[in-house]
Amino acid sequence: MKLIMSDRPVSLNLRVDSEIKYIDLSSLKIANCTGCFGCWTRTPGKCVMRDDATRVYPYIAASDTVLYVSRVKYGGYDVVMKRMLERAIPVQQAFIRIVKGETHHVQRAVVPKRATIVAYGDIEPEERAIFERLVARNASNMSFESYEIRFVPEAELNDCIQKIVDQWDV
Repeated sequence: MKLIMSDRPVSLNLRVDSEIKYIDLSSLKIANCTGCFGCWTRTPGKCVMRDDATRVYPYIAASDTVLYVSRVKYGGYDVVMKRMLERAIPVQQAFIRIVKGETHHVQRAVVPKRATIVAYGDIEPEERAIFERLVARNASNMSFESYEIRFVPEAELNDCIQKIVDQWDV
């Protein structure tokens, strides 16, 4: 399965029989993670908060190809995307393993991913470098077998996303 998660509505032309799932995170009710770790202890693999995030993170876990669309703010994901990524912690277990000398959580039945991050907005060079480091760190924690970042001005966002989808949807 291929997944598109966007922090804003985008216009896409998808085939009717497409295996692409598009989620506009800005249209969902997603609360902040409270850091209670209930998804690891009380209800393993499921967030204890019941909102729209509980419908999204199973798609993240099952997808082999993911497109994240987010405005870059202060070198990080914008609020909507950051909130969803934090709420996707139930796809990880509380157990830790050592990978290349670093500690990482063990994933729960998560398909390794090819990820593309479309970062849009008026992004300064220093902010871009911070974001690139953030995505590299995320990639090692989120089962990315590969990833790429595409920086685009907001005016070119829909065209960029459609080109990526057209390559997937053949």
